[in-house]
Amino acid sequence: MKFLFNLLFIVGISLSSQAQKLKLALHLVKGNTYNMVTHTTSAIKQTINGQENNIEITITGSTSFKVLNGNDSLYYMEVNYKILGLKMQLPNGPVSYDSQKKDPNDFMSGILAGLVNKPFTATFTKSGRVKSVENVENMISSVLDSFPQVQGPQKDQIKNQFLQSFGAKAIKGSIELATAVFPETPVSKNDKWTINTSLESAMSAKTSTVYQLTDISPTSYVIHGEGTLATDAAADFKQVSNMPMKYNMTGTMTADIKADKVTGWISESKSKQVISGTVDIKDNPKVPGGVSFPMSVVNESVTTDK
Repeated sequence: MKFLFNLLFIVGISLSSQAQKLKLALHLVKGNTYNMVTHTTSAIKQTINGQENNIEITITGSTSFKVLNGNDSLYYMEVNYKILGLKMQLPNGPVSYDSQKKDPNDFMSGILAGLVNKPFTATFTKSGRVKSVENVENMISSVLDSFPQVQGPQKDQIKNQFLQSFGAKAIKGSIELATAVFPETPVSKNDKWTINTSLESAMSAKTSTVYQLTDISPTSYVIHGEGTLATDAAADFKQVSNMPMKYNMTGTMTADIKADKVTGWISESKSKQVISGTVDIKDNPKVPGGVSFPMSVVNESVTTDK
């Protein structure tokens, strides 16, 4: 009887430990800086008027997040781009821009360099959601103002293009896609939860990802995510490259994430998006009568904290 009691006691402890709930959250320290280094490749395939048009894009970036203040629910962060790079393999040849490039004749690299070490602020929740992003538009305007050779409609067009990629809404969505992976309630190993995120850029979309706590190592929480992505069918046309365009795309997403057990900051993340659909260009002087064509995109991204 005593043996049976001890056995039941041990089993009870085991079940209790397995069912123990964990509160996955950010635990950042005021004054400390946390880094996000990202390398993303995109393979784009388009068929326009029966002709295949393939584009390969590589984006590299290093971003720092300094904790200015925090309370029980929010962190107030100073965000700085440290490095920005863009490479494109276009049908008519390669193009490359780099914030570290020192060439006065390379206008786009000069703009990327201008965005580096220009702080803006972001407010994070403990679960990694981004409540707000501020001062981005002022940052972009000040960078463009430092290039007096760009004026009038050209300046407005460049500003609109950069706001699509680096505006407050675009930055909010791109950061959240990397950091908003924690549930609002405690979970046990193998539990699942769903995170919905809005992406605002040239192609606005909504994502819904089911995450699962798959493992707990001595240093990390290991999380796997699988989700879907879809553009807003009811959205209006947007000006992209000075043309009214609309994306009708759907796709799938996968992510494998390691979050530091002490800070909750993402130490490593690998993600993939497979998206396909059509692009509509409304009638305009560049494309009289408009056009609709199929497009597929495969994005693969690796993010680390170093």
